[in-house]
Amino acid sequence: MNRKTAPKTNKIDAISFITPEVFELNEQTSLLWMAKVPNETTRIDLYFNAGLRNGKNAIVSMTSSMLLSGTTSMKSTEIHSRLDDLGAFFDIGLSHEGVMISLYALKKNMLEAFKVLFDSIQNASFPEDEFEEIKAEKIQNFKINMNRVSVLAQRSFQQHIYHGTKYAELSEEIDLQSTKQIDLISFHQKYYQKGLFKIAIVGALNENHIEDIKRLIEPHIISESLSFLKTFCNKPGEFHIEKKDAVQTAIRVGKTLFNKKHEDFLDMSILSTILGDYFGSRLMKNIREDKGYTYGIGTAIAETGGSGYFLIGSEVGSNHLKATLVEIKKEMLTLQQEKVSSNELQLVKNHLLGQLLKMSDGPYAMMDLFLSVESYQMSTAFYNSYIERIHEIDAETIMQTAQKYLNWNEMSVISAG
Repeated sequence: MNRKTAPKTNKIDAISFITPEVFELNEQTSLLWMAKVPNETTRIDLYFNAGLRNGKNAIVSMTSSMLLSGTTSMKSTEIHSRLDDLGAFFDIGLSHEGVMISLYALKKNMLEAFKVLFDSIQNASFPEDEFEEIKAEKIQNFKINMNRVSVLAQRSFQQHIYHGTKYAELSEEIDLQSTKQIDLISFHQKYYQKGLFKIAIVGALNENHIEDIKRLIEPHIISESLSFLKTFCNKPGEFHIEKKDAVQTAIRVGKTLFNKKHEDFLDMSILSTILGDYFGSRLMKNIREDKGYTYGIGTAIAETGGSGYFLIGSEVGSNHLKATLVEIKKEMLTLQQEKVSSNELQLVKNHLLGQLLKMSDGPYAMMDLFLSVESYQMSTAFYNSYIERIHEIDAETIMQTAQKYLNWNEMSVISAG
């Protein structure tokens, strides 16, 4: 092999996706099963309509934290010990839209581990001693977090990006202190015991296992259609939260945008990558490499059920705040006024195509991609449309997209430090 000669590269035209089998449990709830896994590993994701939009943040957050804190027949230590003995582990994620609980185990132990986990969730009793312990821990963590500039900036950004809606509500220490055990029990009964709206399984389980899982979950599935916030508009302007003696200043810049269903989503995603969504991006080259103001800065397009938003995030030395904002604004303006060079555009195209290949590597990754579009009533054809758009987009379209969506006076500019 001659290591001085680069291997040949082939153009990526499409990805052959494996899609899960779909079982409709009722009009609102589906079970998705990706059975073609070439090893003994399995994963089950449970989606509950128990997100932050359904109650006070303190109650919702504490409920999700205590899901495996014990039942009338099993203590928390017993639950975790049984899962450990089965080689299983779990993860819980909370958002405005819902709660996702992921369980991982070997195929031979998954059904038993799932029974332990699901029983613990559905029959959670929220023991008083555990409740007081979790409550004290959350209050202490809240006090610590309120001294972090990144947390202060993110809280303010949430208020401004979701301005005037329930999504803009934040937890305060008094909310945690006033939360009672009965609040968690009531929320759990309403949103967990009859709140399951999706279950996704990856693993070569047999059909009898799938039927057993269906029988276990069917009494707990949701009976009403889900509805998410679709119309919100950020409050533009520059807002600073003073934090004395802070060495770093956190920055969040963004605006209301859209989700995958919007006609400009793909173009905006490519533009976002050029601006700040890979290590060689313009913001990284300017603010990290040339100016040395930060260790890292990046962009993202976040989706929130019915809509979404654009975000630039970083932490810089406190004496570099104004200069950093000037440079961010300059990079956005440059994209509006000057066409991207063919070399830079081709580099970004190659990066995005490589990322898509990486993101679709294996059944677990393909299930994640399927779930990302399925919630919008779309198919994995979306990703091949993305590949097609990456190939065909030109510098003129990039500039027009920047002119449309990267206007500084439309941004919420938040800093804390």
